[in-house]
Amino acid sequence: MQRWKHSPEDGRRGPKKPPPNSLSAFERRRIVDVATSPEFCDLSPKQIVPLLADRGVYLASESSFYRVLHAEELQHRRGRAKPPVPRDREHVATRPWQVASWDITWLRSHLRGRFFYLYLVEDVWSRKILGWTVQDAENSGHAAALVERIRDEAVDAGVDLDGWVLHADNGIPMKGATMLATMQRLGIIPSFSRPSVSDDNPFSESLFRTLKYVPNYPQHGFETIESARAWVAGFVRWYNDGHLHSGIGFVTPADRHAGRDVAILARRRKTYARARRRHPKRWTTTCRAWERPSAVRLNPSHAGAPTFAN
Repeated sequence: MQRWKHSPEDGRRGPKKPPPNSLSAFERRRIVDVATSPEFCDLSPKQIVPLLADRGVYLASESSFYRVLHAEELQHRRGRAKPPVPRDREHVATRPWQVASWDITWLRSHLRGRFFYLYLVEDVWSRKILGWTVQDAENSGHAAALVERIRDEAVDAGVDLDGWVLHADNGIPMKGATMLATMQRLGIIPSFSRPSVSDDNPFSESLFRTLKYVPNYPQHGFETIESARAWVAGFVRWYNDGHLHSGIGFVTPADRHAGRDVAILARRRKTYARARRRHPKRWTTTCRAWERPSAVRLNPSHAGAPTFAN
């Protein structure tokens, strides 16, 4: 930590002598010879070490075998199976209509065990809800119809949807044949979460949490599908036009989607600058920046990166 804080490093480069428990050159050579011998060349260290133990021979642990083979560039994939193809899951949005996220959530009805299903599509960059529908069943047909309606409305408004990415989890409606065929026909790029990973679709999950924890959410469910649709319509109006979203600089999704947030944040900066000139002693550091998040990242590819830029 001390060396990391100083740039360049201050010269303390750790011990110069090898650890006393490290393998000698002779032992490392024996590992390589055994692993590359005709008898063991087709086996992994996890197989070699037990076989040697059966003969009363111990050279090193499995991890040491792997470490030595890796250092000697002998640890390569073998066999007829195709190697895994790394996929870039990261999507970066710098404007509206580049990356969207969608999901389905259950809305409880008055009848126990019966639910209505809310399909909802959100723009990742602006957090604006682009479209929604409430149905009494969960299938890819309803999702495909919703996406096609959103796409048609955007094209009619003159929006260029070339390269539009639509991200979802691995649910059955998300990967249904009807949904995938519709996306292919419309030129929409599908993106999916990793299997068994619950946080690869964070924007939709966060939105659903907001939806179900607003004060006026019906705690005992909806009586009819019409009442559910009416409530969701009111929530969408509030969320898009009245909710100050913390992830986009405390402006509404509709203002950010339309570009009105630039002027809003500029006025806030001027207000704070005037207040500081009136009472400079109240500010020990700089004024609040009221910055506009320039890029939003969905599932960053490098470790430690935030889900979205602040």
